[in-house]
Amino acid sequence: MKKASVLFVCMGNICRSPTAEGVFRALVMRSGLDGAIHIDSAGTHAYHIGKSPDTRASAAAIKRGYDLSALRGRQVSERDFLIFDYILAMDEDNLSNLKRICPAGQAHKVSLFLEHSRNFSQREVPDPYYGGTQGFEHVLDLVEDAAQGLLDKLAEAHSLRS
Repeated sequence: MKKASVLFVCMGNICRSPTAEGVFRALVMRSGLDGAIHIDSAGTHAYHIGKSPDTRASAAAIKRGYDLSALRGRQVSERDFLIFDYILAMDEDNLSNLKRICPAGQAHKVSLFLEHSRNFSQREVPDPYYGGTQGFEHVLDLVEDAAQGLLDKLAEAHSLRS
């Protein structure tokens, strides 16, 4: 059986997308599906290549049991569109950037992450970078909800649960 693969994308890959990667990775591991789903994150811009997640994102995540310390920023590449089944943007700007660089025949893989939310009507995960700690907590609320919705969808679509 082919692994499902998910790429989370924000602008710099130090706040929202590594948070989504860390949360989703933890949910996948808890569900026993870590061998069935490949998970990564990236940014549409090269601002923070090789950098650790923002310390405020890491601190908020660790309070909820998610360790982001091993993650490092990277930029989306054309190869990602060939590797990943789901390329999930945190907001409309990054969705537009992804669609602009997407190779022909791969656009069906690109969508907004919060389309998988079960309890929030927001379409975008707001960028908490220029705000306070409350913004990072709100990002986690949104991400936890959408990550569970995504896991449920993947488990069903790829027959991952027995």
